[in-house]
Amino acid sequence: MDKTLFSLSRQCGELLLQRHAKVTTAESCTGGWIAQCITSVAGSSDWFETGFVTYSNQAKQQLLQAPSQLFAGEGAPGAVSEETVLAMARGALLAAGAQYAVATSGVAGPGGGLPGKPVGTVWVGWAWREREGEQVQSLARVQRFAGDREAVRRQSVQAALEGLLELLRAPGH
Repeated sequence: MDKTLFSLSRQCGELLLQRHAKVTTAESCTGGWIAQCITSVAGSSDWFETGFVTYSNQAKQQLLQAPSQLFAGEGAPGAVSEETVLAMARGALLAAGAQYAVATSGVAGPGGGLPGKPVGTVWVGWAWREREGEQVQSLARVQRFAGDREAVRRQSVQAALEGLLELLRAPGH
């Protein structure tokens, strides 16, 4: 196990435990790697709820309730977009009943790149429930990673965990 990814997972777990909160994952290009990192930490069953690997657009719609309009028709943003990764994060949060969610969707390569979405383009999204009530908040960031397929996927996992840690450290979380 990569020491950096393990350390990030452990730190997230410590903060989630302090908050009596759980996290869920919704992964496309990372294929369950975030969930694997999280569950490599002993005791993660106390703060990890479930993981969704929704590689296909159909799975994103069926399991995470991502609207079909994101994928069909001219002008649709497609799987690798802010709209889709936010829908994935929100859908996972609601389906799992967790307090935090992290989602990834991107082009890991070596093929699959499109104009405006070259290989290495990855959207990472996070969703969380406000402490006061059930209102869901979310944010997303686009990343452009270099390297081969494994490097892009690893950097995506690291960005997802770093973003979750940043969110957990923020005031009010």
